[in-house]
Amino acid sequence: MSQNIVFTNDIDNTLDNLLAAKQFSRLAVVVDTNTAQAVLPLIECQALKQASVIAIGPGDINKNLDTLVDVWKKLEAMGATRKSLVVNLGGGVVTDLGGFAAATYKRGIPFVNCPTTLLSAVDAAVGGKTGINFNGLKNEIGCFVEATDVIITTRFFTTLPAVELKSGFAEMLKHSMLSSHDDFETLLDFDLAHVDYERLLQLLKTSVLVKERIVREDPHEQGLRRALNLGHTVGHALESMALHKGKPVPHGYAVAWGLVAEAVLSHMTMHFPSTDLHRLAHYVKAHYGAFYITCDDYDTLLELMHHDKKSQNGEINCSLLASCGNVKVNNTIDDADMKAALDIYRDLMGI
Repeated sequence: MSQNIVFTNDIDNTLDNLLAAKQFSRLAVVVDTNTAQAVLPLIECQALKQASVIAIGPGDINKNLDTLVDVWKKLEAMGATRKSLVVNLGGGVVTDLGGFAAATYKRGIPFVNCPTTLLSAVDAAVGGKTGINFNGLKNEIGCFVEATDVIITTRFFTTLPAVELKSGFAEMLKHSMLSSHDDFETLLDFDLAHVDYERLLQLLKTSVLVKERIVREDPHEQGLRRALNLGHTVGHALESMALHKGKPVPHGYAVAWGLVAEAVLSHMTMHFPSTDLHRLAHYVKAHYGAFYITCDDYDTLLELMHHDKKSQNGEINCSLLASCGNVKVNNTIDDADMKAALDIYRDLMGI
């Protein structure tokens, strides 16, 4: 993995030094309208102050083809060439879409990711996945292209509402379950109500390095990288159903609920410890609430799972755990087992 990942709360000097070491004809910074107001003015970096600012609408609803075309047009209008550089400053929508725009404009120009949310720092900004939603499906169009550099800081997380912090923390929970039981316990003990941001930066480094190790071994998701899909088969289905109903939910919340459902499947098929399952369910219910579903929603959810990108031949495909740190990828789940798991999920979450 050639990506340069820097963990620091000295974002100004880090950006100054990084950009000074690069040669580029034009510099563009992609932000959303929230980041443009709340974060960009806080950065004391001369090169960034002179960059062309490309602002997109906030939220997953704007992670679409129309927004992508608008970014391409603005890159063209500013005279960007293959020797230009893009800095993506924002959450996962900005790093996903901005990265995809850079990766495809003039067949690819380099880009740097500066995630401003916990979710984008731990998930979207690292690992080379870029893309947009299309035709009602999450991340349906995209490509694998890494940012040359990723600067990870908790400095801007103080601007985030609690919902955004919790959303990112769900991905950290996933990484801890893929890593070890000790990491899992450490995260469950972290006080989300009174955040120590320096401590969070260290936990974030541990979490990102779990992903970095997996991506280094399998950069294009041919095998082990599918472990990172833990919680996402069910999570993406819940997220897509909510989007279809016009009531979108934060990605990390959907992942948290998906982790519970897939931990149930793990217990059913691989004997994942029931104590860890119940502790996870209790934590998720306490911090994320429950996504309300009934048995009438099952057919819709299963249809979405059958069309998930992880499916190779229309099957439901999940990554599951025998225990924390012991993952098995490419598990085919039949409809009856998935419905049973959703029944137990509803019981655990008090639905």
